Amino acid sequence: MAVPKRKVSKARRDKRRSSVWKLETPSMQKCPKCGAYVLTHRVCKACGTYNGKEILKINA
Repeated sequence: MAVPKRKVSKARRDKRRSSVWKLETPSMQKCPKCGAYVLTHRVCKACGTYNGKEILKINA
């Protein structure tokens, strides 16, 4: 059974793990109706539409 000969320091361990845990920015797209930036596959908060259909009624 393989056993490490020496303790792996916190700095070495964290350097190895650092690239794995980086988060990516969420993809944003412009709403086709009003032009506001919206997360993909979400209802637009500015105009209340999704996939060309009105989902929410927004009061002006």
